[in-house]
Amino acid sequence: MSRIRDIANLFSANTDAATDAEVAAAISAHNTSANGHVKRGNTASRPNPASNGDVYMNTQLGYPEFYDGTAWVPIGAVATAPSALVATNVGTGRAYNNGSASIAFTAGTVPGSTYTVTSSPGSYYNTGSSSPIVVTGLQSNTSYTFTATASNVYGTSAASAASSAITATTVPQTPSVSASAGNTEATLTLTGENGGSNITSWSITSSPATTTQTASSSPYTFTGLTNGTAYTFTATATNANGTSAASAASNSVTPVNPTVTVDYLVVAGGGAGGPGYYGGGGGAGGLRSTVSATGGGGSLESALILNPSTNYTVTVGAGGVGGTNDFSFRGAAGSNSVFSTITATGGGGGGAFNTAGQTAGGNGGSSGGGSGAPASGPGTRTASPVQGYNGGTGANDGGSTYAAGGGGGGAGGAGGNPSGSAGTGVGGAGGAGASISITGASVTYGGAGGGGYGRDGGVSGGTGGAGGSGGGGNGSANGSPGSNGTANRGGGGGGAGGYPQANGSGGSGIVILKYPDTKTITIGAGLTGSTTAPSGGFKITTFTAGTGNVSFA
Repeated sequence: MSRIRDIANLFSANTDAATDAEVAAAISAHNTSANGHVKRGNTASRPNPASNGDVYMNTQLGYPEFYDGTAWVPIGAVATAPSALVATNVGTGRAYNNGSASIAFTAGTVPGSTYTVTSSPGSYYNTGSSSPIVVTGLQSNTSYTFTATASNVYGTSAASAASSAITATTVPQTPSVSASAGNTEATLTLTGENGGSNITSWSITSSPATTTQTASSSPYTFTGLTNGTAYTFTATATNANGTSAASAASNSVTPVNPTVTVDYLVVAGGGAGGPGYYGGGGGAGGLRSTVSATGGGGSLESALILNPSTNYTVTVGAGGVGGTNDFSFRGAAGSNSVFSTITATGGGGGGAFNTAGQTAGGNGGSSGGGSGAPASGPGTRTASPVQGYNGGTGANDGGSTYAAGGGGGGAGGAGGNPSGSAGTGVGGAGGAGASISITGASVTYGGAGGGGYGRDGGVSGGTGGAGGSGGGGNGSANGSPGSNGTANRGGGGGGAGGYPQANGSGGSGIVILKYPDTKTITIGAGLTGSTTAPSGGFKITTFTAGTGNVSFA
């Protein structure tokens, strides 16, 4: 008190100390938390600001609290578990396998000073003082639920009920890139997890040249590359959450102009039979093939490896033209057939009556010798690789009553010599052809023409030589013309038997190509050809006449 009152007045029955202003002020100043006094009221009436150690009786909650510097803590009560947990995926910008979720909750009736939220599976967790709490490190594209506990100075609550499930999403996994080369391009296969959200695009960069292209699916064809240059590629993947890290470089590839492997059968035109008196049979057209021949002829050769979009020559050789009565010359040779660098040589023309000493046939099947005096033949083939065989030798009995030509050489065997005697003789048989199955069915090509037979003085009897299998024409006897060789088989024409008679023409050749059914052939002007439907992984194109170019793509 600021002044001294007299004792009588202070204790007078008419004086109330509680109503004295100075006494009331003194009591109020003394009634503080610092002096051990406790305030009371509902939650909203807590001291604010509060100081560490303040005590308050919360009449709304029914327990005393103290302020621990952070929150009001019930005295002697363990925090109760949070409730109503709601988890939300937070994927934007999150690195692969480092997903994030925000978990909101409602505090229990006894709030905690700290809260811990834990995932299932994985037990990823984080701690905070209030809702929401963010948990990171979640694995991409994985489903999670979450529980929460509350803690205060008196202990930790039981775990809450689990939240609803969420799937953690992130940016995609760093992709892997695998490359294979093409023609001015590369095919890229892109693999990697999508981070739980569909990949919308890949950004692919080449090295060298640092060209970037965008792919919407895998595999992707990266175009515009330079053939002969080695390239590697890197890529990033993008989804709704963002873009992955860049991949490691792919394997190195070098684009090239892809080639096409072509098997072939190339058969030249057959030679005409010998004209005039008793001509030799025409030689068969030469035969070259990548398919082994049966029947004694045809060596297996190497397939051609060709570049696409490049022109290659195809020529189908014509047969030697017959029909002449002149016995002073040999028959006309057949024409060559060609595919690219492969040439099949035309069959030799058959020797005639006055071509004594006839020995050289064509480079395909050689001609049969004529019946000159002395007899000519055998015709010999001169080319390599072997495309046909030698012809037979002509015969003459020296008395002008018996004369016969030798058979022409075939693709699969030599021509025969005449046999018999006056009135019963037989011209030499044409050499056999060779069977080839490039089309899937076995077909015999390159049979030679048979030699002619005859007698002077109109004496009948005797027979022309038979044409060889595979299109050879028969030789004639006693005033009949020789038979023609078969078209597109390269058969030799039959020799004439007597004078004046025509010799048989040689058959035309053929060119057959076999190639993968993934390729397309373009046939140029001047060629007659057709292509079968794909079968067994291949196409077959057959040319029967003309000359021109083909290309593949």
